Amino acid sequence: MTDTPYLAPTGVARWFNRLVGALGRYGVSLYGAQNLAVRGRSSGEWRVVPVNPLPLDGERYLVAPRGVTQWVRNVRAGGAVELRLGKRHQPIRITELGDDAKPPVLRAYLRKWAFEVKEFFPGVDADASDDALRAIAARYPVFRIER
Repeated sequence: MTDTPYLAPTGVARWFNRLVGALGRYGVSLYGAQNLAVRGRSSGEWRVVPVNPLPLDGERYLVAPRGVTQWVRNVRAGGAVELRLGKRHQPIRITELGDDAKPPVLRAYLRKWAFEVKEFFPGVDADASDDALRAIAARYPVFRIER
């Protein structure tokens, strides 16, 4: 997978992410949010960020709407990965999807979380064609959470 630009969070987004992450540490999920913990590729330390796991057709997915973030780089490096909510730490394995497999996941993600992420998907929305979503797919890493 090619590295793509990373869209850094604004001050408001950083504040909101800290709030959602803190709530997740106390076992409170906002609209399905959980904390993703990934071992750092250099330090080996746990790095924790809030994510929105997407349930779709009996599977669950993680989408990186900001592009190739540090958590994406750490996952690609093969570090240990967990989903956390409160005291529950669930070790997971994830597999990155190829661009051709992303359109239905991106569409469902936009349908559920457009209110939060639409600014990162200029020119497309949940009603976009498969071709339009495929054209932008390389910018958005998508991972399937393995059972």
